[in-house]
Amino acid sequence: MMNTDSKPNYGVVPAPDLGGYPDDVLATLRADAAQIIARYPRERSALLPLLHLVQSVDGYVSPRGIDLCADLLGLTGAEVTGVATFYTQFKRHPNGEYTVGVCTNTLCAIMGGDAIWDSVTEHLGIGHDETTTDFKITLERIECNAACDYAPVVMANWEFFDNQTPESANRLVDDLRSGTPVAPTRGPSKVCSFKEVSRVLAGFSDGLADEGVGAGPASLAGLKVAKAAEAAKAPEAAKAPTTARAPETMDNGTGKATT
Repeated sequence: MMNTDSKPNYGVVPAPDLGGYPDDVLATLRADAAQIIARYPRERSALLPLLHLVQSVDGYVSPRGIDLCADLLGLTGAEVTGVATFYTQFKRHPNGEYTVGVCTNTLCAIMGGDAIWDSVTEHLGIGHDETTTDFKITLERIECNAACDYAPVVMANWEFFDNQTPESANRLVDDLRSGTPVAPTRGPSKVCSFKEVSRVLAGFSDGLADEGVGAGPASLAGLKVAKAAEAAKAPEAAKAPTTARAPETMDNGTGKATT
């Protein structure tokens, strides 16, 4: 069951018990986990990507996912749970196909983020960390999307949608729910599902990393100004007089340098 009441679920509501993994799924998980663990000098360092891996299968960090991570890394269930409940990218209850995060931190808020949040929550009928009844959208109120130069910003499965308005954000969630293709403002040509993105975060490439641009004109404005200022200084530096100094030679008799 999804969390449908008015209060956000911060991981305190017990996640549904899915039972054990089917044999074929478990075999694939163990093979993928072996690749992940091999990247680290200490096995327990692989816990974060392993949590993303089980999330890519179950759509959240399930009880059976926690048990598997503990077994693979020689940890207790409590140790794994402590990590899974610390980071907000790990969900402790079923997540929607798309996580939509509305930034309401200072800059985004004053540029319209608060208005976007109010509009989208009313439009979808859900609040923070809640999921629509069709399991398509999980809504989050985000402290910062690290894209202040394009405020206000909304993210869908951590892809950027810049310079948003209440109207454009409502269209975004409607398109995601209806299956209409959606392209981020920057980055790849499409928004992948939550499970697909979780697999990428586990360390497996989806081939989209080099699509699109990571930094748009607003991000590069400061660099452009700095380069222009540096270029303006170059002609002046070339005109500046230089004082030639006679080379020093060593007098073999005194050991002193003479010119």
